[in-house]
Amino acid sequence: MNDPNGMVYFNGKYHLFFQHNPNSSVWGPMHWGHAISTDLVHWKELPIALYPDALGTIFSGSAVIDKENTAGFGENAMIAIYTNHSHELEKEGFEKIETQGIAYSLDEGTTWTKYKGNPVIANPGIRDFRDPKVFWYQPGNKWIMSLATKDRITFYSSPDLKNWMKESEFGENSGAHGGVWECPDLFPLSYGDETVWVLIVNINPGGPNGGSGTQYFTGSFDGHEFVSNDTLTKWIDYGPDNYAGITWSNTGDRKLFIGWMSNWSYANIVPTTQWRSTNTIVRELDLIKSNNRFFVRSVPVKETDALILKSFSEKNLFTKNASITKKTNKLTGPASLQLTLNNPDDFHITLFNTKDEKLIVGYNKTGNHFYIDRSLSGDTQFSDHFKKKIIASRIASEKNMNLSLLIDETSIEVFADNGLSLMSAIFFPSVPYSDLTISSEKKLRIKDLTLDHLERIWK
Repeated sequence: MNDPNGMVYFNGKYHLFFQHNPNSSVWGPMHWGHAISTDLVHWKELPIALYPDALGTIFSGSAVIDKENTAGFGENAMIAIYTNHSHELEKEGFEKIETQGIAYSLDEGTTWTKYKGNPVIANPGIRDFRDPKVFWYQPGNKWIMSLATKDRITFYSSPDLKNWMKESEFGENSGAHGGVWECPDLFPLSYGDETVWVLIVNINPGGPNGGSGTQYFTGSFDGHEFVSNDTLTKWIDYGPDNYAGITWSNTGDRKLFIGWMSNWSYANIVPTTQWRSTNTIVRELDLIKSNNRFFVRSVPVKETDALILKSFSEKNLFTKNASITKKTNKLTGPASLQLTLNNPDDFHITLFNTKDEKLIVGYNKTGNHFYIDRSLSGDTQFSDHFKKKIIASRIASEKNMNLSLLIDETSIEVFADNGLSLMSAIFFPSVPYSDLTISSEKKLRIKDLTLDHLERIWK
């Protein structure tokens, strides 16, 4: 699997579609896999939703609930908007290999019918022309589509999801341009009484630590064009393993995000066997303003709290070296570590196992950045890029900081300063990490420390 697609909430269920090759553990003919959840934590996989057809394989896209029956398929029809990619035309050297199509479901995503009039947007002569993300823009009484078009985003509008008109383009001279732009997402977030529009743009390569990455822009949208209010290049996640992330539709005031936890620099060669790839934990997004700039924060959804089995807490530690797992049970599955630190100098958190393999998460005060070092984490020989140290700038300006680590047996998600600086990374130890220490050359003042042992999502 790779990109999450078509995430939509309807009748108590969160739908997650995803790029899927059912016949191999490497990328191949793309289908839309399908899973559902009632709590954003436990997922049930359903049969494949969309198969390749005469127009091509099924690349990334989105899904909406057509509450007003604008498309004429039926009230509350679930409608998928996706890219068809023709490998046959690609082999023959044609540029117009990607078009946009739609399909609809009248039984909450169980069965799908492709629209006979596909493609709804033909290719204008752009090789990279994909990943439609659609939402209903109420002030203009129309659907808006964000489409990745080479090295920028093109916005289209439609009254009925079938007939589309080009509105504008954004990005030619904005943000990171180390690779092709993919998987956009445009949505509003509130900051007090102010509405700020956020445009997510995934890029490969050209991420903050090389390879794949997810940048975002803040600004305004008037139903016609997006205007950025900041020249700074900003990243949803500084880690190497959060790509193609977009948000759910039809979730009201909650803005929920999920990403594919891998990187195209090594996605097809990671040392796994029966299956390959996973997603990040679902995250909730909001806005913060710092130094007159808007930033997006991300935190794990509150539903993950239901996984807590037992907790160990301690307050007001003053130490250079603390072995957390000597005070509590060794790690035997997923866990969550939360720290609140008073004006810390350099420090690092080490996860290690009985094979002397270790993963290090730390903070460098001189460089004012967080980092992950997985050079000794286990199997790293499959990719030189995989061994590189991962750096995340600290955005917050407060002296004190908090850090939350979501630890699984082959992945870590680091949320610093209430989700203002993030890093997601995968790793491949020969045996799971069982111990955890916190170290610093100068004594650390740890105001609060909590280690939660978590229930496994998969039985």
